[in-house]
Amino acid sequence: MTTDSKIVADLSALLGADNVQAIDAALLDTITHDWCVHGRKDVGVYALVLPRTTEHVSKALGYCNEHSIAVVPQGGRTGLAGGSVPIGPSVCISMERMRQIVELDVAAATITVEAGVAMETVQKAADAADLFFPLDLGGRGSCQIGGNLSTNAGGNRVLRFGMARDLVLGVEAVLADGTVIDSLRKVIKNNTGYDLRQLFIGAEGTLGIITKVVLKLYPKAKSVCTGIMAVDDYEAVLQLLKRARTGFASQLTAFEVMWPDFYELGTVGLGRKPPLDLGAGAYVLIETMGTDPVIDQERYESVIAEAMEAGIVKDAIVAQSQREATALWDVRDSPGEWSSGVHWPQLGFDVSVPTGEIGPLAGEIRHVLATNWPHVTAVFFGHVADGNLHVSVRMSDHDVPELDLERAVYEVVALRRGSVSAEHGIGSLKREFLHYSRSPAELALMRAIKNAMDPKGIMNPGKVI
Repeated sequence: MTTDSKIVADLSALLGADNVQAIDAALLDTITHDWCVHGRKDVGVYALVLPRTTEHVSKALGYCNEHSIAVVPQGGRTGLAGGSVPIGPSVCISMERMRQIVELDVAAATITVEAGVAMETVQKAADAADLFFPLDLGGRGSCQIGGNLSTNAGGNRVLRFGMARDLVLGVEAVLADGTVIDSLRKVIKNNTGYDLRQLFIGAEGTLGIITKVVLKLYPKAKSVCTGIMAVDDYEAVLQLLKRARTGFASQLTAFEVMWPDFYELGTVGLGRKPPLDLGAGAYVLIETMGTDPVIDQERYESVIAEAMEAGIVKDAIVAQSQREATALWDVRDSPGEWSSGVHWPQLGFDVSVPTGEIGPLAGEIRHVLATNWPHVTAVFFGHVADGNLHVSVRMSDHDVPELDLERAVYEVVALRRGSVSAEHGIGSLKREFLHYSRSPAELALMRAIKNAMDPKGIMNPGKVI
């Protein structure tokens, strides 16, 4: 009996044959890539485990730990840094069958779900209870909550509601040796020592596997206002942000900035009519959520009108319907359409610095790219109000070494003490660059935590640290 077949047989005996799949060519095509990273198919994946319960996860990890078999946790595989892509001999554990909504507590404004529940499912369950789950990404229909937490997902509403870790009250997770850590508490105030839930959020499965979570919900908005403004430069962006924060206060949910190159690509480049004419220095999409459709729309239009009277905004369009709002967001969300060939393949950068430094940072990155590789095409966009800048470099029609280009960009970010990964995680793709954002002492502490919780190193090896 081969090693692969023995592992499949052992795991099948532990979990049931219908919860373990032997690896074939078709399955390899599925489990060896995420949204951006396409891994090698010859790395030696032994089996795919499809647990239905926390107990299944515990038994699978206990077996793999006992036999020193590497484990790669997988969710919806919509990540952008290779965190769920196997890079060596391993067992993949997919959470796709753990899709139960355990409880929705209206009084506590919480929802408890298994890790395999899709983000959109949580959003719809909250909406049906007249509540709101604010975490939102383009892959909402297929990304899973366990993966969202493991990568500490961000998205468009971080400005108001925070990152994924800010939306979590409790976590159940399984350690490398199969030990179940039950921290599924629904209370906001809980000063009882170390915050163990945070060990697993953002760890990308290197410290254990998240199996259940308690998520915070919010009152459902009764109004949503959306518009796009054209401004001259980044200084005007900052002036507009100041007015938006003052005028909208806690209703401000999104402040998305598109540089001209991105705006043109997301409209004309995709055969879409630009909502505002080309030629501005930057385009800003602003969204607010409130409680009164009439008053909120009036306030929105008033704040934008005042910014126009002050000469900050040169032109603006405000959505008058959900259809129009969706059309405006389609421009900002256009990277999901780039794989059609307009800007593909691409090398994406997801970096962060303080909001006031994003304009200069974009200029510095553009200068480095133009100086070293003048034939490279790059576009800039970002959430900005939360300090997040995205840069996308087209990787076709030139032979620029990817590694050289990455180092050049991250060195610029490091000079401003920024982050090489604002919201996409580290995975395998950015592991080599982690030192640009973490000191030797921080890296040593991260390794110490990893060694303490996973002494055999079986949990998602080669990722993060």
